[in-house]
Amino acid sequence: MRIGYGRVSTRDQHPEAQHDALAAAGCDEVYIDRASGKLARRPNLDKALLSANRAGDQLVITKLDRLGRSLEHLIDLSTTLQDRGIDLVVLDQGIDTSTAVGRMFFQILGSIAEFEHALMSERTIDGLAAARARGRTGGQKPKLGSRQVQLARQMYDEIDDRGRHRFTVTQIAAEFGVTRPTIYRYLDQNG
Repeated sequence: MRIGYGRVSTRDQHPEAQHDALAAAGCDEVYIDRASGKLARRPNLDKALLSANRAGDQLVITKLDRLGRSLEHLIDLSTTLQDRGIDLVVLDQGIDTSTAVGRMFFQILGSIAEFEHALMSERTIDGLAAARARGRTGGQKPKLGSRQVQLARQMYDEIDDRGRHRFTVTQIAAEFGVTRPTIYRYLDQNG
């Protein structure tokens, strides 16, 4: 069975061209989403993937960018389809994963995505190492300095003449311009 899928964004409000091309390609069913390509949730893509459920079925799209949010997303979808024995056909680019050339194309894309991910990881590791060498540890700066923590502790420990805390955690947090959980965290660390 040939299942057609198309997507139009809010800028491109005319799904008819994709629908007509998919119907002309012999698709038994056609699903169209009206959503940005960046959105993870596309209900008609889910329906199309459920309809293409037997080995030998084909998911047909007009252009590659209509299917995936990113190269990595395309590769994941392609792998899912391949694992289920479903072929991907891209009309405008002449890609058909039922052929050796089509499978090779997606393997090359997968290699590029893997390479890009490895480069990003290496750059992150190198950047963190360089920052550590300069004495920076990364992460957020402390909300309170050591003197402020000491003052917060003193305020918290101060007892009034009735034997109760003179300052509430809410009052201490307001004094230092932080949240109550922040004060509790510092009190627990230095308690």
